[in-house]
Amino acid sequence: MEGPHLLETLLDRAVSGGEEMLPEEIFYQPELLQRTAKGQALLERLLRFEALSQRLVEVSERVIEALSDTQTSQGVVSVLPLALFAPDRLRANRPAAYRPALLILDDITDPGNMGTILRTALAANVDAVLLTPGCVDPFNPKVVRAAAGAHVALPIEIDMSWNAIAERVARPEGPRVLLAEAGSPHMYYTQDLTRPFALITGNEAHGPSPQARSLATLTISIPLANGVESLNAAMATGIILYEGVRQMQVARQTKKQG
Repeated sequence: MEGPHLLETLLDRAVSGGEEMLPEEIFYQPELLQRTAKGQALLERLLRFEALSQRLVEVSERVIEALSDTQTSQGVVSVLPLALFAPDRLRANRPAAYRPALLILDDITDPGNMGTILRTALAANVDAVLLTPGCVDPFNPKVVRAAAGAHVALPIEIDMSWNAIAERVARPEGPRVLLAEAGSPHMYYTQDLTRPFALITGNEAHGPSPQARSLATLTISIPLANGVESLNAAMATGIILYEGVRQMQVARQTKKQG
């Protein structure tokens, strides 16, 4: 895990009683961290964090650059076991809340898109994200950087078969699965997103898979002007999820006034 964003989130979690989320080791290069005010603040925090005293390893610029996946290292690389990010564990640590949205990513392959979607999903308070086997590894370094801390709190279930996904979305009243697809006559903002639903976002280049189309109960689209055929997968996902956030806020306000 490279860079300060997710590390800062883990430190915040540890302060509030979640020390089990602390990295096993943190390799840092003081001079590189001190190049920015944020890096300097992180360095000071690391050095005074008593629980990290046996986990900090100061290294040279040459070593941190060898550990780094980026062209210019930010000066800190952390090591954590993947078990810390098990969906059930993260779900148990989340505050109780009504989360109507379940996000299904259908062969999303671009790391930047994946990371941005995960960050947006957490911000929009999505219940969980399900990834089909063709998706990029959510722990790819580029995904982790783009997600900027989302991995710490958002349940992400990987390599989900379509049969397993179908079981997850099944409800007594029947599944409600919305498939984002340009050209659908059904606009996303006409749907009641305050009720439980699953949203499928398809592959950036090829669109939804046949399995996604089979599972979907309705396709929805975003209005596009000036000959634009489609939006970036992360952008489209964010627009739809935040319509759900807007509707939830309106519903809460209406209930208060009533």
